[in-house]
Amino acid sequence: MSKAFTKESDGDEDDEPGLPPLPAGIKNYITPAGYARLRAELMELIDTERPRMVEVVHWAASNGDRSENGDYHYGKKRLREIDRRIRFLTQRLEMAEVTDPSVHHGGDQVFFGATVRYLTEDGQRHCITITGIDEADSLAGQVSWISPVARALTKARVGDEVLLPTPKGVQMLEVLEVTYPAPVGPL
Repeated sequence: MSKAFTKESDGDEDDEPGLPPLPAGIKNYITPAGYARLRAELMELIDTERPRMVEVVHWAASNGDRSENGDYHYGKKRLREIDRRIRFLTQRLEMAEVTDPSVHHGGDQVFFGATVRYLTEDGQRHCITITGIDEADSLAGQVSWISPVARALTKARVGDEVLLPTPKGVQMLEVLEVTYPAPVGPL
């Protein structure tokens, strides 16, 4: 059969690899800062990255034989990656429900956007910020609001002890401090 009639899979799926899909029936909560970062990334891809890569592919294609043209093949692959990321970001931003955690500023109960300091039963202190799925960064101490630790801490107050199921068994956490970002006033 001619190669023109076969479809080669290049791994082009709609979901971004490494990022969790949204569980069915839940909202895609995100902080205003997280929304702004995702939107800025989307605009950078649309306004800068994609047009630049289209120019590279156009230039490479004009060089003649495409069968052994590395610039052309790399450019087409990179364009697919950019388009996949654009689709992903567009879908996530359309589903996003921006939630401003500063409305809880001064409160002592854990909700979305809270920075929580807690103590584990073995005496270790931890600090996490509960954020949206698309903005969570465990290296920066940010966890998704659907993570087990965030779910265990949600609605707890300073001084409360909550139970966190872990693979090693149930662990008790004591909430030491809850903070929220200060509201931003009108400019």
